[in-house]
Amino acid sequence: MTWTIAPEPFDSPVAAALWRAYYTEVSDRWYLLHEDRRTDPAELEREIVAHTWSELAPPQGQLLVARYGGEPVGTAGVRLLDARTAELKRVFLHEGTRGRGGAPRLVGAAEEAARELGAEAMILDTRHDLVEARALYARLGYEETERYNTDPYAEHWFRKKLG
Repeated sequence: MTWTIAPEPFDSPVAAALWRAYYTEVSDRWYLLHEDRRTDPAELEREIVAHTWSELAPPQGQLLVARYGGEPVGTAGVRLLDARTAELKRVFLHEGTRGRGGAPRLVGAAEEAARELGAEAMILDTRHDLVEARALYARLGYEETERYNTDPYAEHWFRKKLG
């Protein structure tokens, strides 16, 4: 099985299906940790439609889709915050494909997309309970930095210079 990573329209059916999987997983993890329940389906639907992620479209951004053996299994988005800084968003791989080398490839492709948009640095936020994500970012050279946004769920902020 091989990995491929390519740009994808933010509003494609493939992107929609992957974002539904992403939101379901991260939301369920939060609610199970804090309230011992899964996400209410109506709440999940509200969150999915509340944000289109149109800023992940050129010329200010890029959505990437990872495929494993030809099947879409993950996403990473990049959006410019200013002329030199990009933000990494919605890094996700289906659980069954994790541990097969896709995450570093996906983040690497996102870094390349950010460079192509003119960025010199990449920043991101994540939650404390997403320990796998925090370990991945540290392994890929991201360093914890100061808060740069007001996201109420963000607990860790990372930065990396793009050489």
